[in-house]
Amino acid sequence: MVGRADHCRRRPGRGVDVSKRGPGQGRGGRAAAGRKSNKPQSRGAGRTGRTRQGDSPAPKTKPKTLGGEQIEGRQAVRELLLAQRRKVHEVWISGELEGSDAVDDIVAIAEANRVPVIKVARKKLEQAARSEAPQGVLAIAAALPEADLARYLRRGKGKAPFVVAVDGVTDPGNLGAIIRSCDGAGVDVVVVPRHRAVHVTPTVAKASAGAVEHVPIAVVSGLPAALQRMRDAGIWVVGLDDAADRTLFELGDLAVEPVCVVLGAEGAGLSRLVRERCDVIVSIPMLGRVSSLNVSAAAALTTYEIRRHRTS
Repeated sequence: MVGRADHCRRRPGRGVDVSKRGPGQGRGGRAAAGRKSNKPQSRGAGRTGRTRQGDSPAPKTKPKTLGGEQIEGRQAVRELLLAQRRKVHEVWISGELEGSDAVDDIVAIAEANRVPVIKVARKKLEQAARSEAPQGVLAIAAALPEADLARYLRRGKGKAPFVVAVDGVTDPGNLGAIIRSCDGAGVDVVVVPRHRAVHVTPTVAKASAGAVEHVPIAVVSGLPAALQRMRDAGIWVVGLDDAADRTLFELGDLAVEPVCVVLGAEGAGLSRLVRERCDVIVSIPMLGRVSSLNVSAAAALTTYEIRRHRTS
């Protein structure tokens, strides 16, 4: 799971009285400022029409994106086509897989959506792939759009926000598995830092089994500042640490409140600044000899435990 500490800036008692918050935890936090994208512009994106002298050209804002233009693996490509969240330019299919039920299903969905299907030799497809074992299927699509975090911090009709933030997770397989669990547990948005973390790669999309097409992902320049904005908006920030005294199963009423679960990096755990912005830090009880769970396994257990409270 994640780092070593059992304290936080405020340690609510067991059962956690969610009616009492410290200074700076009221609603009304500042909205996140716009972020400048490092992605190259598409052809013609920088061109402007002629303007008369004295006129100013209208500002052009390029949408912020997560990457993910190349998607590999049967389930990931299938979910890409079904989601219809972004334009799919073409689908590559290994000619050797013709007649496979799974591949025939992908071809049928692509053709129904008027997406070109190109049959290629398996060797050519594997050379173009950027993940291991692409399963004979690859798609090229527009980049995934970044989610607007502020939109998900507002309480909906009878619904408390449910957020998961990852602090420096760099393994694409882990991030993909985390996103897959978040989709299953009904998490509203996943928050990742812009730097020193993996974003959406072919391996992430494949490990998520296509969940990247369904779970909004927000990218923030600084995770500590984003967590503080959540606290200002009335969201409780819960960090996971394998050495914490309080356990996940002692969250009590806090689990049904607006909450953000923070998962630390593999090995290093929660960073100091992130830890300081946690309202409470909890651990997952380990009854065997191994001291912690993999971060993606911890994400699955934690998100489903919170979902259990919210549906009981």
